[in-house]
Amino acid sequence: MARRCGLLKAAAVLLLSLPALAAQAQTYPSKPVTIIADSAPGASPDVAARIVADALGKIWGQQAVVVNHPGANGSIAARAAADAPNDGYTLFIPVSSSFLALPTVAPNLPLKLPRDFTPIGFVAAQPMFIAVAPSLGVKTLPELIALAKKKPGALSIAVTGFGRMTHLTGVLLQEKADIKLLPVPYTRGPASAIGDVASGRVSIIVEGYSGMIGSVKAGQVKLIAVASQQRLPEFPDVPTVAETIPGFSASGWLALVAPLGTPNSVITKVGVDLTKVLNEPEVRQKLATTGSYAQSMTAQEVLAFAAKEQATWLPLLDKLSKK
Repeated sequence: MARRCGLLKAAAVLLLSLPALAAQAQTYPSKPVTIIADSAPGASPDVAARIVADALGKIWGQQAVVVNHPGANGSIAARAAADAPNDGYTLFIPVSSSFLALPTVAPNLPLKLPRDFTPIGFVAAQPMFIAVAPSLGVKTLPELIALAKKKPGALSIAVTGFGRMTHLTGVLLQEKADIKLLPVPYTRGPASAIGDVASGRVSIIVEGYSGMIGSVKAGQVKLIAVASQQRLPEFPDVPTVAETIPGFSASGWLALVAPLGTPNSVITKVGVDLTKVLNEPEVRQKLATTGSYAQSMTAQEVLAFAAKEQATWLPLLDKLSKK
């Protein structure tokens, strides 16, 4: 009898709370929403995050403000997001490398879902582009590989963050092509690195397209390959790495997550709205022209996707950290 009374009370509490949860979903957001990004301003993930945030803000009638917390391979942003109030007004848009870093390299990482954050949805994939200094005198990836074989360890490659997808793509390229490049580390995003590639001080850079779009259009750096599975419609003249190294594929990606304890009603609403904006032709086109490709996923699909990516890349990163 006591158990039955307890169940009835629990049911009554749930029924009483349902109107409040529904009201919260209907009124959310009633003020600006902060979206923490772990990328540097102007980097490819930052550009994509701002395109999506702007589209969400239009749906909500409230600003969605991207706040950058770069540094420490993403652990600074992860800590800021984890410590934020879980009321739905602070969200987090980590890049793939935040799920791939090793604890010995970056505190509080790698992120694991749903242990650290509540997944909301996927945002976009960003195939990695390989670009070179025009002064290097190579026009194709096979030419670059041939030159690197002639001069092992002489050609330099910009590293804009240990363990980030830009870095891991370069490492995988060296492994698969059997070449050795000289890493040149940068700590403030791609801007200064691209300047050095443009001047010829550094030979090679791996980056998402939007992170170097201005330099590409100005002819200061030359795209020679993209690590997508097929040639991209927006870049039909850029061969894939797989055309030279069969099976090669590497893309950065962004997911939208929330601090643990964020109300389910908010998670659901943001997920629905995110899917809505990612299916808008204008948003998809804006993303595609910057080398980012919208892809909708449910929270459960994000969980499975992140786990698969970790299984693919963490062994390489672990091997790299032991060298």
